Amino acid sequence: MRVKCVICDKIESIKDESFQAKRLRNRPIHTFMCKVCEDRITERTNARIATGNFQLYRSKTEEDEW
Repeated sequence: MRVKCVICDKIESIKDESFQAKRLRNRPIHTFMCKVCEDRITERTNARIATGNFQLYRSKTEEDEW
């Protein structure tokens, strides 16, 4: 299966039987990122977390009494 990175538009090939290929076929909301872009984003995010100015906003979950 040929896939295109959403950030750098690089075209790569992945196995048709892989979990990632199945996920991309069945759920169009999922997107593909090449390994280079994924590593770059991970590195920069970890650098921002290390500065201490990074806040991750998550929705609050309410505990049910039952």
